[in-house]
Amino acid sequence: MIYIAILIGCILGAFVGMNSPVIPYTYSSYLSIAIIAALDSVFGGITSVLKGNFDLKIFLSGFFGNSILSIALTYLGNKLNVDIYLAAIIVFVGRMFTNLAIIRRYYIEKWSKKLGKVSFESGNENTKKN
Repeated sequence: MIYIAILIGCILGAFVGMNSPVIPYTYSSYLSIAIIAALDSVFGGITSVLKGNFDLKIFLSGFFGNSILSIALTYLGNKLNVDIYLAAIIVFVGRMFTNLAIIRRYYIEKWSKKLGKVSFESGNENTKKN
C-alpha cells in the first residue's frame, strides 16, 4: 500500500514539476528554506512513526510552523541585509541528518536481524546434512 502511495506521489510530483511555472529568482530563497523546513518535518514524522509516537497534530503544526517561521526569518534577513536564513538552514539540515541517521539505523537493525535469521537457519540446514 505504501509503495502505491510513493509511486503516485512521484508521478504527481513529476507532472506538477514539468507543468509548473518557473519561480522567479527573488523568491527562490524563500522557497528553498520552506522546502528544507518541510523536509525536516517529514523526516521527523518518519522517525516518530518508527518510534511509535507519531501525532498528526504535532506533525502538521511543525510542518507549517517551521515553514512559516523560516520564510519569516528569510524575509527579515532580506530587509536587514543579513543572512539570517543561514541559521535556519543549519538547524533544519542538522536535524534532517539526525533523523536520517535514526531511520537508517532502524532499517539496518531490522535487515540485520532478518539476514542473521536467514543465515542462521541456512547454517543449521548445512550442519544437519553433514
